[in-house]
Amino acid sequence: MLRMRGRSFVWVPSLLLLVGIVLVDLNTGVRFRIISWIVLVPGTAAAICGVWTTGAFAVLAVVTYFAVDHAWPGEYRAGLGDFVLVALGGVLATLAAAVRVRRERQTLRIMDIAETTRRTVLRPLPARWAGLEHAGVYLAADVDAQVGGDFYDIQPGPHGTRVLVGDVQGKGLGAVEAAAALLGTFREAGYHEKDLATVAERLEIRMLRHRRHTTALGRDDGDRFATAVLIGFPEDAPDMIETVNFGHEAPLAVGPHGVRELPSGDGLPLGLGDLAAGLPPVHRVPLAADETLLLVTDGVTEARDGSGVFYPLLRDLARVVGAAPDPDRTEPQRLVRTVRDAVLRHSAGRLGDDTTVFAVRRLDERAGEGAEQGRLRS
Repeated sequence: MLRMRGRSFVWVPSLLLLVGIVLVDLNTGVRFRIISWIVLVPGTAAAICGVWTTGAFAVLAVVTYFAVDHAWPGEYRAGLGDFVLVALGGVLATLAAAVRVRRERQTLRIMDIAETTRRTVLRPLPARWAGLEHAGVYLAADVDAQVGGDFYDIQPGPHGTRVLVGDVQGKGLGAVEAAAALLGTFREAGYHEKDLATVAERLEIRMLRHRRHTTALGRDDGDRFATAVLIGFPEDAPDMIETVNFGHEAPLAVGPHGVRELPSGDGLPLGLGDLAAGLPPVHRVPLAADETLLLVTDGVTEARDGSGVFYPLLRDLARVVGAAPDPDRTEPQRLVRTVRDAVLRHSAGRLGDDTTVFAVRRLDERAGEGAEQGRLRS
């Protein structure tokens, strides 16, 4: 609000306050002096200005006080005590500005580290890549953290393109570390392994290894697990996809003719496979060319309104799509934006958990060669 055409005007409020105090003092009776209030000027500058600007206002306040105070007959001067108060206030304001600026720089560095961590876990992806068009949004429950345990990625390879969306149990850096470990394994296995079942097995092994490692370090998150959906887009079947669901929310196929639910989480989460007879099976399900695959984490389905009612994702999507059958409504970016806005409205912006909305569909063959050239890039 105090910046125009790249130039900062944060000094304007302090200057206006200084001028206002002087004018009021000069236009009131000699027995009603407010010039001592000039100590507020460097105090205001300390809250919004830099150190040097605050120091300049501190000096200007002392000089102005001396000049205005001597404009009155000697018997009406405010006195030495107030003069010392103004000078001391300016010194303290300058010191406060120095502390504030230092902490702001530390905060910016921390935010920079958080942003770098976020880009490492959720690496930037082209909107059209590896034969797919996608859009994703991640909303951290802790807005200051900017990153949590939700994750998603697309990995092209010689055996088709694979997609992974998941949610690590818990919060904090431990959840981020586990998500990074799973994504690293997915990016390698998703590229090299021919069978999706083998990729799923590699993910399960990685989660178990990560848990053993954290337990050996003496940390208390050795029982951490992760729900996830692993999806394969085989090249030999353009109207089919393969899915492996590790206890995650069921993917939704959203098209102009409605919304249908794909196989749900019939397996245990990653890291808990030793409690079952084996890994979840690979399902091969149809996906029409005009259908978009929507995947969300439980931050969406467990979002509550003021009455404690969960957000009805399936019903809301069916209503939106059925209101006006239009292929543009199922375009990934528009679909993600629709769900994001609906969740924020339903919860009044109070998210109880990290929230991820991810939509993906096969590219139209007319989309161009640029996206196809990136199919084998990692």
